[in-house]
Amino acid sequence: MRLVECVPNFSEGRDKSVIQAIAAAMEAAGATVLDVDMGAAANRTVVTMAGEPEAIERAAFEAIRTAASLIDMSRHHGEHPRMGATDVCPFVPLSGVTMADCVELARRVGERVGRDLAIPVFLYDQAAACEQRRSLADIRKGEYEGLAAKLADPAWAPDFGPAAFDPRSGATVIGARQFLIAWNVDLNTRDKALASRIAIRMRETGGPARGADGERLLDPTGAPVQLPGLLPSLRAVGWVIEEYGIAQVSVNLIDYRRTPLHVAYEEARRLAADLGLAVTGSEIVGLVPKEALLEAGRWYLERQGASPGAPEPELIHVAVRSLGLSDVKPFVPAEKVIEYRLEAGRKTLADATLREFTDRVSADSAVPGGGSVAALCGSLGASLAAMVANLTFRRPDRRDARPAMRRLALRGQQLKDRLLALVTEDGASFEAVMAATRMPKGTDAEKAAREAAVERANVHAAEVPLEVTHTCAEVAELAREAAESGYENCITDAGVAAAAALAGAEGAALNVLINARSIRDAAVAGALRTGAEDATARARAGAAAALSTVRGRLT
Repeated sequence: MRLVECVPNFSEGRDKSVIQAIAAAMEAAGATVLDVDMGAAANRTVVTMAGEPEAIERAAFEAIRTAASLIDMSRHHGEHPRMGATDVCPFVPLSGVTMADCVELARRVGERVGRDLAIPVFLYDQAAACEQRRSLADIRKGEYEGLAAKLADPAWAPDFGPAAFDPRSGATVIGARQFLIAWNVDLNTRDKALASRIAIRMRETGGPARGADGERLLDPTGAPVQLPGLLPSLRAVGWVIEEYGIAQVSVNLIDYRRTPLHVAYEEARRLAADLGLAVTGSEIVGLVPKEALLEAGRWYLERQGASPGAPEPELIHVAVRSLGLSDVKPFVPAEKVIEYRLEAGRKTLADATLREFTDRVSADSAVPGGGSVAALCGSLGASLAAMVANLTFRRPDRRDARPAMRRLALRGQQLKDRLLALVTEDGASFEAVMAATRMPKGTDAEKAAREAAVERANVHAAEVPLEVTHTCAEVAELAREAAESGYENCITDAGVAAAAALAGAEGAALNVLINARSIRDAAVAGALRTGAEDATARARAGAAAALSTVRGRLT
């Protein structure tokens, strides 16, 4: 799917009717609104929407137009920096689109907002027209109160729209960026100055040093002493949220892969302790990528002496508890994790209960069939291999095996999840073949289109079980490692993992062979058959070695 995320921030966090109207405009334009996060003290709302680029382009414009008609900036007051009714509107590539696509999207929306709504528009981050406008903080410096003077300065002529101050709508910043996590760290104080001191040390750019009395420190020449920042790709400020009765370090993680959530959280705890404070938890504003929480869950589990190769729900649970994400209000993963929101309401074969799945397999329908069952067999094998690795990891007498078991458990979980996805994909590929065969064939053009569609569908119907075969071969190899190095009381589980992986590989390979018979391109069909044969041979070798090792350790 071609998916773009858009996260406009509006300078209204108290009047629900205004935000509801803005969200309704987005949805009417074809976007899916995933999250609405209103903050009364900040008097700001962050709305997260996603959809195909064309729908998001329409929705962003309609949202900005609705906000301009309903929000009066001349009456706005709040804790958060701002300069317009729609303060900032970034586009973020999710899947099937590039950053360049989002840059073009930002420029088209910016041009239309400036032309049709007469709102000054500044482009930022990846869409910036010049280097000095990449930073949102630099563009927003002076905020709404200094906007009239900024627009009068030729150096700050907007990228689109008039260089004229409209006290009602202000200005809007539009851009394209990587996924940003908006996140607040909660402190057991109401003192904004203390929160700001932590923010200065955490953020990449650092800031002025202060003494115990809170006054700025000066060097021998009388110049302010600057402290270096500690964490790359992190921006932060300190503020007080009366709604919660606490000070917070308000953080933007520009690249959570460079500075993960757990790294920033533990650094905040350390800095707070140096000031005699305590971090009581944290708060995600808007949505968070699943991988950011999974990485945190793995880190905290390993810190506890447990294997990080745990199932996804356990990793999410550990991350939420360890980061204190429910400190000021409940954190519900189904509502706050972007992948879960996009998947909401979609039930796949892998979501069925064991009873439901086996009943559907046994019914008089071709889906789910042998391909899906083969993928499920492989997934069960990967699950068992991960289990053996996790149990071995916990053993005090097997500390020497921990690095190998850690790798095995993590990879086992990845293969388990991929094979579960292939359970559904196999059934979908068969249904695609059936849909292609039902295409009209009344004219020569229709016949040609139908033949091409059937060929594509048949190739894909063979590619899916081929991936299952290759993946099961890797599971068989994991089972062999588990059989050789795993804790002796669970080596039979490694044997069952090998048997399940082999069953999955053999079954999937048969599906490759039967689907390849319907492919007209002989070269493509031959390559698919050869791939299945090679993968099956690897699965047989891995499973045989694993089972032989298990039997040997049992005697």
